[in-house]
Amino acid sequence: MSNPLPPPPPPPPSLPSTSHHHYHLHQPPQTTTLTTATNREYRKGNWTIQETLTLITAKRIDDERRARPSTSTPSRPGELRWKWIENYCWDHGCFRSKNQCNDKWDNLLRDYKKVLQYQSSSSSQQSPSYWSMDRQQRKLHNLPTNMSPEVFEALNDVLQRKHTTHQQQQQQQQQQQQQQQQPLVSRSPKQLAGKTERRAPEVEAPATVSEESGSSETEPSENLDSETKRKKVRKIGSSIMRSASVLARTLKSCEERKEKRHQQVMELEHRRLRIEETQNEVNHKGMTDLVAAMTNLSGAIQSLIANHYDKT
Repeated sequence: MSNPLPPPPPPPPSLPSTSHHHYHLHQPPQTTTLTTATNREYRKGNWTIQETLTLITAKRIDDERRARPSTSTPSRPGELRWKWIENYCWDHGCFRSKNQCNDKWDNLLRDYKKVLQYQSSSSSQQSPSYWSMDRQQRKLHNLPTNMSPEVFEALNDVLQRKHTTHQQQQQQQQQQQQQQQQPLVSRSPKQLAGKTERRAPEVEAPATVSEESGSSETEPSENLDSETKRKKVRKIGSSIMRSASVLARTLKSCEERKEKRHQQVMELEHRRLRIEETQNEVNHKGMTDLVAAMTNLSGAIQSLIANHYDKT
């Protein structure tokens, strides 16, 4: 008899699947982007009020998170910032992508700006309030038709918080600059006094002329150092102010371009609607003329038949 076959070797251990990994802030961005992109089916269509409020809350928390001073994590680009907002929205029932969140936020800011400007001007011009108008009246005033009070208040709260935080950061920077300038101004007299005190025991009484000459040489050098440092601080401050003004102008021009593009899109939409109305009118008129022609033709045929029977 033949010997029995040896048992087959055990199967190799299965590798852990990566399809169940969830997004964490401490994981590298490549793995999180792949897993979330393959597992999520994003919702399309109009945004509900609850989804909009969730997006505003996510943006407020992200602004507060990024405004905190932290040295452990570097600053993240805009791509990962909106990915973080997408993950927050998904955790709270708003199944939208980061691109949808970004576009919706831009539209919300534009609508908020329009409503805010109209409300501020309507109080002085005795115009009706935005909240008392219906959709048709808002459309006539070139205003957003679907802005709700809850969304407006939430946006106002987020922007006010951001403005307050920005002002506080500017005040802290100014205080730090003043604190850096004060030691530079007050350091030279103390250093001069300390140097003269250290040199006094070493020099004998007959050498008073050399001591005076040495102190007179060090004093201009210390003043020169402090003056150059003050100039450097002033240059840094002026460069910061110039950069801030350039940034403000850039943001303003960007907003103006967005507003211009929006107006162009609205004009194209109005043109399309007018063309459709004209086509409908032409089609309606053509059908009316065709019906009238058919009626006249049938009447002529009937009269012709009647004349024929009368002759026979």
